[in-house]
Amino acid sequence: MPLMPSWVASANSAETPFPLNNLPYGVFSVGDEEPRCGVAIGDMILDLASAQSAGLMAMEVEDVFEQPYWNDVMDLGPAFWAKLRARLTEALAEGSSDQAWLAAHLAPLSEVTLHMPFAVSEYTDFYAGRHHATNVGTMFRGADNALPPNWLHIPIGYNGRASSVVVSGTEIIRPNGQLKAPDADAPRFGPCRRLDIELELGAIVGGSTALGQPISVAEADAMIFGYVLLNDWSARDIQAWEYQPLGPFQAKAFATSISPWIVTAAALEPFRCDTPPREVPLLDYLQEPGPMLYDIDLSVTMQPDGAPTASTICRTNYREMYYSTAQQLAHHASSGCAMNVGDLLGSGTISGPDKDSRGSLLELSWGGKEPLTLDTGETRTFIEDGDTLVLHGAAKGDGYQIGFGTCEGRIAPAVAFPKA
Repeated sequence: MPLMPSWVASANSAETPFPLNNLPYGVFSVGDEEPRCGVAIGDMILDLASAQSAGLMAMEVEDVFEQPYWNDVMDLGPAFWAKLRARLTEALAEGSSDQAWLAAHLAPLSEVTLHMPFAVSEYTDFYAGRHHATNVGTMFRGADNALPPNWLHIPIGYNGRASSVVVSGTEIIRPNGQLKAPDADAPRFGPCRRLDIELELGAIVGGSTALGQPISVAEADAMIFGYVLLNDWSARDIQAWEYQPLGPFQAKAFATSISPWIVTAAALEPFRCDTPPREVPLLDYLQEPGPMLYDIDLSVTMQPDGAPTASTICRTNYREMYYSTAQQLAHHASSGCAMNVGDLLGSGTISGPDKDSRGSLLELSWGGKEPLTLDTGETRTFIEDGDTLVLHGAAKGDGYQIGFGTCEGRIAPAVAFPKA
């Protein structure tokens, strides 16, 4: 599909992440005004709340765009999602008769504050990238036993904390926790020393299922409203001590950052691609009815405090995943677990086959044994206070891109823990 021209001139550049082909959804405010729903187009944002209140959208719904989240729109279902996207595409297209009145409801992105785009109902993070799982397993169990016996059969995941999901730009405070050195007899309590990122894509569930109701992979795919970049910050030293036998807990409960724009599944449709070949057949309920992944270029930059430039430390692609979001969601509901509008599913760390395509510092520095050298000449094994990490992502089309914006977080020092 080629670039779709818009009367918003900035949307016609091959460099913009937000052409007419994209139309990502966000929540914004101007000054002291209340946050509300908007859609990005070029370097502008269309205020859907003001456009609707002026009687210009004619979407036959009331108040959904005045809310500080997109959950109410999600709850209206796929037919409404398609109608909204078609109406916006028509109204913002080059030559549209709507230009004269709609232009008054645009605001420069440079003048707005972006907020969490949806209210997170619950959060589940998966461990579904084969390169990442193989790298981590090799470090801790050896190459011959890298993948757990269940890994090629089941999308492994854990339930995270919706309360600690934050929007891009939110400062991340270094977590405290129990730490135990290999040669120590007992743990101590203090700030994490092996703070890490996980480069992921987050899927937003736009539908719900009843308790006890399983769904197929195809049904799960139709329930996905859209995607965000997701950084599941990880305290590796806290995790190493606490994860046996039940898996991650405090090491991943302190913060998860997401990008402020929801890129709809509809916008990504031209970029579908297949999951990788499987030497072990999946059970029937996880079989894919068609291409379930997307061709999305991803990268991570790191910028130390005071450094003049950021260094790119990773480049990879979402097509490297072993399990798709639809498979993850179908498996999640297979036990009868009820899924809710606004549930967030983390893909798991997206690593590629090469060293510079590893989506975590744990892998990039191989457990701290191989320090990274940044463009400034500084080295890193894990994240230091003052470092800023930024996730980037875009699907590349013919003369345009479907961009996600950025997912950014700067690390602040740990809070001093009160003594008894």
